[in-house]
Amino acid sequence: MALDPLHWRRFFRRQFNQSADLARAVSQLGGLPFAPSAVRRVKLTRQQVGLERREREENVRAAFRVPEEAEIEIAGRRVLLIDDVYTTGATVRAVAKALKKGGAGTVDVLTFARVLPGDFRADESATI
Repeated sequence: MALDPLHWRRFFRRQFNQSADLARAVSQLGGLPFAPSAVRRVKLTRQQVGLERREREENVRAAFRVPEEAEIEIAGRRVLLIDDVYTTGATVRAVAKALKKGGAGTVDVLTFARVLPGDFRADESATI
């Protein structure tokens, strides 16, 4: 089981990773292996809030990779990717692409919240 990883600098500022917390819980409940190091964010990206679909895709392009030491762990396996919020799918696609490139057989996605088109305007950053 993999998750949408935070860049280490962002994690240092926040001191938590909600995707990791969700993945850990799903792993325990489902008796699945938890592999938070199966994929790494190797590029510090802008926050996605306020970005349009194309900007989001460009923002996360080449931002993730499977470390060499994790390739054996996921080689040919079915990987469950946990993401806390699915907006345009740019992050999920980028992480799934990295996992497949790193050797994963298939990548399934479990997300806990979905932002629908029109829920937010690009200039609207206030929380509901």
